[in-house]
Amino acid sequence: MNDNALHIDLDVLETEPAAEYHGKAKDFLSSHQLLDFMKCPWLYHKKRTGLMADQDSSAYLVGRATHCRILEGRDVYESEFALGGPINPSTGRPFGSNTKAFREWADIQGKPVLSNDQIDLIENMASGISMNDEAVDLLLYGRAEGVMRTDYCGLPCQIRLDWLHPHRGIVDLKTCDDLTWFEADARRYRYMNQLAFYQAVLAKVIGIQVPVHIVAIEKKEPYRCGVWRLTPVSLAIAQVSNQAAIERLMACRQTDHWPTGYEDIRMLEGS
Repeated sequence: MNDNALHIDLDVLETEPAAEYHGKAKDFLSSHQLLDFMKCPWLYHKKRTGLMADQDSSAYLVGRATHCRILEGRDVYESEFALGGPINPSTGRPFGSNTKAFREWADIQGKPVLSNDQIDLIENMASGISMNDEAVDLLLYGRAEGVMRTDYCGLPCQIRLDWLHPHRGIVDLKTCDDLTWFEADARRYRYMNQLAFYQAVLAKVIGIQVPVHIVAIEKKEPYRCGVWRLTPVSLAIAQVSNQAAIERLMACRQTDHWPTGYEDIRMLEGS
């Protein structure tokens, strides 16, 4: 489909706080749950039943904050995150994030806290994106963090899109250590499966499969930004893989059997 001929009604997406969306994970299959299952059914089961908690590491915090700053704007970013920290009166500079004064300040904020170093990193990534004309064009118009729920392959599913452009489709924002190796990272983390899931769930509601793009930004100098469009053939292959995984998931639920995927002896060959 020609992007210029595409028009998506952005009102098909719901507005919902992230905490509320994630709180409904027990009732709806998400892309991250599906990827957990594809990696290891036992991992999926442990997370779903509360036997294993997701770790909210510093990297994930910065990732969430970066999405908020770039996609939702500075006002939302500053309302969702506590920025900076207290100033040391003897130096006129902010206390370090490892100091007692900073920890005491962070404890009373009531929202996630970003240190000055993290703030600088996020601003540098935002500047990096602004230097890529294709990324700017994709993120110029659209809707951030929109939610959709529907049945897909026999299961209730939910998606939360980073960005939906009315004429250019789904846009997913990724941060990475080194843009040179991003395509290898995309295969390692199954981004194709994740975005094929988004595309398929959206198509169930609007009746068409829309283009899918990734905007990737480095988390270090020189903060390069790249844009990829996922090919229709690759997305179609990933959708078949997703559908097969959902069938296996339904079978595991019926039998309450959750293998690791490594029960059998495997053959290891030398180089």
